[in-house]
Order: sequence, then structure tokens, then C-alpha cells
Amino acid sequence: MSEKLLPYGRQVIDDDDIAAVADALRSDFLTTGPAVEYFEAGVCAFTGAKRGVAVSSGTAGLHAAMHALGIRPGDEVIVPPMTFAATANCVLYQGGRPVFADVDAETLLLDPAAAESAVSSRTKALIGVDYAGQPCDWEALRKIADKHGLALVADACHALGAEHKGRNVGTLADITVFSFHPVKHITTGEGGMCLTDNAALAERMRRFRNHGVTATAAQREKSGAWFYEMTDLGRNYRITDFQCALGASQLKKLPAWLKKRNELADAYDAALAGTAVRPLVKRPDRFHARHLYVVRHPRRDAAFRRLCEHGIGANVHYIPVHLHPYYRNKLGTREGLCPVAEEAYRKILTLPLWPGMTENDIEDVSAHTRSC
Repeated sequence: MSEKLLPYGRQVIDDDDIAAVADALRSDFLTTGPAVEYFEAGVCAFTGAKRGVAVSSGTAGLHAAMHALGIRPGDEVIVPPMTFAATANCVLYQGGRPVFADVDAETLLLDPAAAESAVSSRTKALIGVDYAGQPCDWEALRKIADKHGLALVADACHALGAEHKGRNVGTLADITVFSFHPVKHITTGEGGMCLTDNAALAERMRRFRNHGVTATAAQREKSGAWFYEMTDLGRNYRITDFQCALGASQLKKLPAWLKKRNELADAYDAALAGTAVRPLVKRPDRFHARHLYVVRHPRRDAAFRRLCEHGIGANVHYIPVHLHPYYRNKLGTREGLCPVAEEAYRKILTLPLWPGMTENDIEDVSAHTRSC
């Protein structure tokens, strides 16, 4: 097997990004300073959300959301199985129980009918995942949440820049969480952000990222006061100023990168048309952010091996969360719980997709994918 030369995703860093980070490193604040607020304001302006809370990772953002919503032992939160484990883990961090609801067979997005069937008297919240960058049916999920008095959370770690029926992801749920890991649309190295229009939720998340205390060191310095109190059992989920400087610089390039990702996805669609390799369905009422290009392949494992042998970093997203050993052992989950997700898992393959790729790369990947 040769060294992987074309990863499934990676960051794109230019001289402007490096200069922005260098300026932050020369500033008075390396953390909890003005670059954090500037980045929060930039993401809010891009999405239309009112309040942003930048944190150390998308996982930290999901945990902060569960804390802000008051999830506690005995509470249930509905989650899809076709996601990274952090979507369900954040419920466990608070002592709650994730309840898995199956996905739609065509898109692998949370099935609203399955979600509603999973509601019980203990259900407190519902987390939708914008899998691969395509928004969920947020209209249907909102109706379910309102009907049953549930909080609605968007795990939009794949979907910065996506839209559902003309509305931006970031404005469709009570709390939306983004990730800025290097394979995502923009990066801060590691990092994430929670968006909300609710002032009380934003304040709870701000305290939570900073040990649960009422004021940061920078705020105390600005006000000339030393006093602070710890009101919540928080975490150190702060993000640095130089990370946020990188994020703000990257954000300027996001529209062009979204356009490029969709062009590359269209090229994949054309190259794979008429074969047994089937891309996931894209709904016409949504703008797809194209974080991942996922296909169903009749010989997935053989295709994966062939791509790896030719220096192409394919991947699989994901093993359904309820099939991980931890969940089997601790929660008693099992095969058959979410049959649609389980069947999809046996065939899905993620092909490389990031803005630095060319259409020649797409044809090369497609040729090896078709050959199996």
C-alpha cells in the first residue's frame, strides 16, 4: 500500500491566514481577547444568528449545548446513529441517555417519523445532524419539537454555509453547533462554535466554557475589578485568540470554497453516472455545504483497498454510533435498532472532497472507484 497522497479532506492555508495568526501572536491577548469576539461576530454575520459562543472544539460545543439546556440524569435526547460519536456522547457527559432514531434511506439524515416515534415522557431535546453537509428537514423537526415541548439542537459540524428552504443553517434550531477541525469548511486547528438567538442560553454556554465563572480575566481587567464567582460546574473549553484570528481569515474565503466544493461534487456526479456507485440523494429545497462526498458502493471494502493502494485517502462515515462497543456494553444497544443506518453502513464510502482538489483529481478517484 502506497503512502496516501490525496486525503479525503484537509485544510487550505494561505499567506493571509498565516499573517492573521502572526498578528494575534504579537497582540496583548493570546486567549479570551478581542479576536474571539471578532470571530464570533463574523460567523453570526455570515449565518444570520444573533449570538455566537466560540469553544475549543465541536464536541465542546455540543457539551455546552447540553449543559445550557439543563440535560441531567434521567433525561433522554433523541439522536441519529449516522454521525460521529460526539453527537451522542455529549448527552452522556451530562448523565442523560441518547435515544437513537433511524435515518432516511436516501439522504442518511434523521428521519422525522422515526424521531417522533422515539419521543417519551423523559425526552428533553432532539439533535439533528446535517450529515455530509446537507441540512435535515428542519421544518419537520421543529414541528415535532414544538409539539412535544423539546429543545431543538443542530449538530451542523458538517454544514457551515448550508441552507434549508432559503434559511441559513445557524438559524434553524435553538442551538446550532459548528466544528472548525482541519477537514471542515474553515479551520481554527481545533475549535467550534455554538450559535443561538436566546440570550440566556448564550450566557450559560459562555460561563460553561470558562469553568462556570461569571467573568473572564480579560473582562475583569477591562472593568478594573478582581471579583468573580463560579456559578456552574463548567469546563475549560476556551479557544485562543490566534485560533480565532485564523478562523476569521478563513471565513472570508468560505463562499468561494462552498462554490468549489459543489463544483467538485457535480463533477463526481457526472463521472459516476450510469454506474453501480450511487451518491446520496440531494434534496432540491436545500443548499448542500458538501463537507463529505458519500456514495454507496456494491463492493465497498474492495473499493476502499484499491483507492488506498493508489494513494487516495477514502474513508467511511460512519460506523453507526449504537454499534460501538461502548454503547453496546453500557446502554445495551444492538444490531437491528436502526436498520436503515446499519444497511447503509455496509456500503457507504467517502471519497476525497476539499477545495484544493482539481477536476483531474475527481476523474482519477472516480476511475478507481468505478473499476471495482
